[in-house]
Amino acid sequence: MRPPEFWKADASGRDAARTLRALLIPASLAYAWAASQRQRRTVPRHAPVPVVCIGNLTLGGAGKTPIARAIRAMLGPDAHTLSRGYGGRLPGPLRITGDMRAEEVGDEPLLHAADGPAWIARDRLAGALAASHAGAHAIVMDDGFQNPTLAKDLSIIVVDPGFGIGNGEVFPAGPLRERLRDGLARADAAIMLYNTDLARQEGIPDWLAGFAKPVLTARLVPVAGFPAGKLFAFAGLARPEKFFDTLTKLGADVVDCAPYPDHHPYNEYDLALLARLAEDHNATLITTEKDAARLAPLWRTRVAVLPVTAKFDDPDAADALLAPVRERMSR
Repeated sequence: MRPPEFWKADASGRDAARTLRALLIPASLAYAWAASQRQRRTVPRHAPVPVVCIGNLTLGGAGKTPIARAIRAMLGPDAHTLSRGYGGRLPGPLRITGDMRAEEVGDEPLLHAADGPAWIARDRLAGALAASHAGAHAIVMDDGFQNPTLAKDLSIIVVDPGFGIGNGEVFPAGPLRERLRDGLARADAAIMLYNTDLARQEGIPDWLAGFAKPVLTARLVPVAGFPAGKLFAFAGLARPEKFFDTLTKLGADVVDCAPYPDHHPYNEYDLALLARLAEDHNATLITTEKDAARLAPLWRTRVAVLPVTAKFDDPDAADALLAPVRERMSR
């Protein structure tokens, strides 16, 4: 889904935004109550190996997948990833293989599978047990911070500094998945993920100022270049403008952009239209790795991709955060 404009922090002063938010507050209170009751009443069960959860406080993308991939790389080849498989039809538990498609298992698991063993499971506990039985010494869970069924040994929330917590309200009046104080109470650390390594680092936001646990910063850095000449960018993300902004800040000649909803399943009509628009501009189509995973194989050869990785500003702080997990892995 695309976040509505009134979810943004700077929309709070607009009359329409205030009205919409006020109308939705009763539903938000009910949503927050249900979320808190689920956390309180569910008894989490432990996996045989340590579980690192990479989550966020808001609906939509904050950069969980790049951080999950970076954390998994730091833990080494014995760490497996686990995700729900959002957008796929298979429930799991299922180990991802290279011949699977996004419509079966989701797009993000395919990215994780390119790094090593990756699993999907709507039942996170079942997925964690399957991974541990298959030889995982640690599990990096992409999303699932609000899922109380599987106990987490380390819970990290990822924050997009450009969006933060939006207007600070719980869904549907705002983007929060639960009350802010509830989410922060369960988090062991926060990572502020900047869009590029050129972005100016901001201070800790007011809403996070009372958070007494580690706050790290990281940045998305391209791991490959982009084609020379004009580019026509498209992306189906929660906030596709982040990708377009990244290209522009890197110096790409972006002549036009086409935003789509998060996890958009590109069909032949979509791609033919994009190809025609790019041709009109004498430009090359370019998208994200996540979007490329949802393209038919033939189209993947016709679209450039900008792969990125998350780099920590203070790698030693990230190492220290993971030290207890590594210690358990070595037992």
